[in-house]
Amino acid sequence: MQGKIALEEHIAIAETATNFGTPFPDRVWQELKGRLTDVHDRRLSLMDEYGIEMMLLSLNAPAVQAIPDPAQAEQIARKANDFLAEQVRKRPDRFQALAALPMQDPARAARELERCVKELGFRGALVNGFSQVGNAETAVYYDLPQYRPFWAAVERLDVPFYLHPRNPLPRDAKIYEGHSWLLGPVWAFGQETAVHALRLMGSGLFDAHPRLSIVIGHLGENLPYAMWRIDNANGWVEQRNDYPAKKTMRDYFTANFHITTSGNFNTPALLEAMQVLGADRIMFSVDWPFENVDHAAKWFDACEISENDRHKIGRINARRLFKLGND
Repeated sequence: MQGKIALEEHIAIAETATNFGTPFPDRVWQELKGRLTDVHDRRLSLMDEYGIEMMLLSLNAPAVQAIPDPAQAEQIARKANDFLAEQVRKRPDRFQALAALPMQDPARAARELERCVKELGFRGALVNGFSQVGNAETAVYYDLPQYRPFWAAVERLDVPFYLHPRNPLPRDAKIYEGHSWLLGPVWAFGQETAVHALRLMGSGLFDAHPRLSIVIGHLGENLPYAMWRIDNANGWVEQRNDYPAKKTMRDYFTANFHITTSGNFNTPALLEAMQVLGADRIMFSVDWPFENVDHAAKWFDACEISENDRHKIGRINARRLFKLGND
């Protein structure tokens, strides 16, 4: 399929180019670093070769979210966003951007998002999971009450918020001791992001701000396949469901969430996600540079879905959600 739009595609600046939660062997890191710091050469060539019309660029993980000092986090976010804006200005027909945000301070994050949307023309934000606030051992999640003014700003600006994975902090990762291979995209990324998403759902956030649009990658971080059990287990036992939210988790998932194919190029998983969410809430993505453009594109172009759904997932849904214009 020609004209695909990819949404979870990362770059790095000097301050974030070694800021990873999962170490890579030196050979692999050198390859990834080259991919991360390139925008207009190899990346664009691969896009041309495999039918990707546009990428929405965002900062690598965990990056800003791993800077405990709010002022420093804001400084790095602004620098990254200015760099992203510069790349978009060179080729706005091929690249748009999602803002990095200093979520350590909700007010700073709201101001930076407004700057990025109103002054730089960004299409939304991508945030790398929880933020470390005050010190490296404190993880803060965005369902907490102090983030409600931030979410009000996101709703007012009417842009999507992409919740991207990161590893749990070492103190919260005891279950992975002796099994470090389970960290990162193999398992821990998805579980960390799914729990964060469920916290947002259960907190009542979407009752207060029903027009919010949250995007999660990797075909929903396993949530489409768990949603029935989550609601069933909460529903049949009296008083087990004690969260503030007024509706079922599936209600929020199908009304306030969108998912992408980033890093999960598996047709049975896609078909299951389509049954839960429908084709209108799924979008194509690669997860470059941590996944390969050819793997994503060849799979998507040949997977066994209708051409109408392929066009929706590959292009139309992203254009609508991120306000990229109509075909």
